[in-house]
Amino acid sequence: MTLRQAQGERVGVLGAGAWGTALAQMLASDGRDVLIWARESELVAEINSAHTNSVFLPSVTLAKTIRATGDLAEMAALDTLLVVTPAQHMGSVLEAMPSHPRDLVLCSKGIEAGSGRLMNHVAKSAAPGSAVAVLSGPTFAHEVAAGLPTAVTLACADGEAQWDRLALVIARQTFRPYYSDDVIGAEIGGSVKNVLAIACGVVDGLGLGQNARAALIARGYAEMLRFGETLGAQAATLAGLCGLGDLVLTCSSTSSRNFSLGKALGEGQKAEDLMADRKTVAEGAHTAPVLVELAARHGIAMPIVTAVYGLLKGDEPRAVVSDLLARPLRAEQGRPG
Repeated sequence: MTLRQAQGERVGVLGAGAWGTALAQMLASDGRDVLIWARESELVAEINSAHTNSVFLPSVTLAKTIRATGDLAEMAALDTLLVVTPAQHMGSVLEAMPSHPRDLVLCSKGIEAGSGRLMNHVAKSAAPGSAVAVLSGPTFAHEVAAGLPTAVTLACADGEAQWDRLALVIARQTFRPYYSDDVIGAEIGGSVKNVLAIACGVVDGLGLGQNARAALIARGYAEMLRFGETLGAQAATLAGLCGLGDLVLTCSSTSSRNFSLGKALGEGQKAEDLMADRKTVAEGAHTAPVLVELAARHGIAMPIVTAVYGLLKGDEPRAVVSDLLARPLRAEQGRPG
């Protein structure tokens, strides 16, 4: 696809949370029209009249070329659609559309509860006529919306032909996609790191220090590799932007919703209170029980993920840490743990 053809592509964003709004702002940075779908009629009206999203991304004045709608039929008429709904609702939203765009770019990080399906499997089931890609990497919404330099993995299920269509549609001067055809790896990296970020937040909330956090990131990455390779991901993908890169970012900053949730747990707040009071979704809290179930089904050792699940069920943080530290000593490489 030429640059002129890419500029003529009709593009939109399904979901007007912080990440969806940031992606719409990024796409509009070259002056193109961008359509964004929001479930809430009040938010549609605010975006179109005030060019703001005061609930989910209040720090940004949105481009005038961004238009909001609550009509899924409008989204279906686009060429390329970035899907940024919460992972647990993606299937139902796609199924509610009368038809689907040529390309669906999945930007939600999670695994479907109940079925254990990855998002690309959910999308292919709901929209079998669309080509599916996954966009994932180390990204904070407010930085992307501000135009700060960002690099991501764009994993294309239909390979280089799809990449040729999408790369120029999505790339901007400060938003750089890198090609992959490993859709499973791109998804698993983002999904698992959300759970590990909760664990890192707990370490911070308990005041256990930088050594402990670095160790947790490294051992958590080992769990990500074991899980990913068992499900068909490529190790090289998980070592890149959408795996290790995203893990390092999300496990180091309170700008991460998952890290913030873990920090509050470590400081003694109750999981049920924290989840009930959140306007935005910490996807890791929904992914943790699904990961534990899948790990058990496949015989994969994931002690840190299992510990996070326990914390979310109400286990006492210091007791959970003590249990992890009491695990049998073993080799760093080659044996689970």
